[in-house]
Order: sequence, then C-alpha cells, then structure tokens
Amino acid sequence: MRRVWWVLISLAFLAGVVIAVVRSTMSLAKYRVEVCIDYQGRQSCRTAAGSTEEFALRTATTNVCAQISSGVTDSMNCERTTPQSVRWLKRP
Repeated sequence: MRRVWWVLISLAFLAGVVIAVVRSTMSLAKYRVEVCIDYQGRQSCRTAAGSTEEFALRTATTNVCAQISSGVTDSMNCERTTPQSVRWLKRP
C-alpha cells in the first residue's frame, strides 16, 4: 500500500512539471504568422510562432523554404525571396 502512494505522488509531481513546462513555453509564443512563398515554381505556406515578430517571421520563412528548396544554396536563396503573403494570426 505504501508503494502505491509513492507511485501516485511521483506521477502527480511529474504531471505538474509537464504542465508547468508546457504553459511556460506557450506563453513565450506571443506572435504567430503564416508565410507563403513562391520559389522557382514551387509554392508553400507554413505557420510559426515566436516570442518576437522577427523570430516568428524568420522561423516561418525557414520552414517554407525547407520544404520547397533543395540544398543549402537553394535554401538561402529561397529565404531571401520576398514572401507572396504574410498573415499575422496572433499579436499581443
């Protein structure tokens, strides 16, 4: 019986830690953006979140280019392309 209580207390503590980490991580993402890019005839849109506008925009752009380009040089050129559309989904 004593062992069961220790297991339950351990699981409750672990659940509390997981909830705290998820909540703190979610509160850092104040900005959310969707970026669409057309690069060499390929088009894609990706959504990203970040603690700053610049970080969210850069992350979404990197994610789009990772999907529609191949190789480092191609990815870098894609990331320099002006996005076809930028739609802000969340701002403080």
